[in-house]
Amino acid sequence: MPKGEGKVIAQNKKARHDYFIEETYEAGMVLLGTEIKAIRAGRVNLKDSFARIRNGELFVHNMHVSPYEQGNIHNHDPIRTRKLLLHRKQINTLIGETKEAGYSIVPLKIYLKDGYAKMLIGLAKGKKKYDKREDLKQKEAKRDIERVFRDRQKG
Repeated sequence: MPKGEGKVIAQNKKARHDYFIEETYEAGMVLLGTEIKAIRAGRVNLKDSFARIRNGELFVHNMHVSPYEQGNIHNHDPIRTRKLLLHRKQINTLIGETKEAGYSIVPLKIYLKDGYAKMLIGLAKGKKKYDKREDLKQKEAKRDIERVFRDRQKG
């Protein structure tokens, strides 16, 4: 199964709006028992999350995983920092790229693949305001064209 495929649990749609995604990586996640249960239930939010490399290891910050209802005393902190698992070569590549100005590591989506929770992370470069406006114009034009075709097929 190619990277990024599987049962999608959560997506970070804002990331594609705010960044140019240069390259994507599939990373495993180090989770607690109640966290994986909450993720399988779809109770995860990637909205303001970001990834950072610290001591040669990759961590995701601000990813909100809601506490599991049946978790009682074994529940986790919803926004704790979680470790991501990548190959050493991939981490070294990310270290080199993020030292360049303007590059950051952004979580794009979480999905289940072969029973494991995986995260698709992207090496991203920030968009300027005019880039975002241009994307909105293109999206709107595409929507208008589809609307015209749909109307022609009906009539």
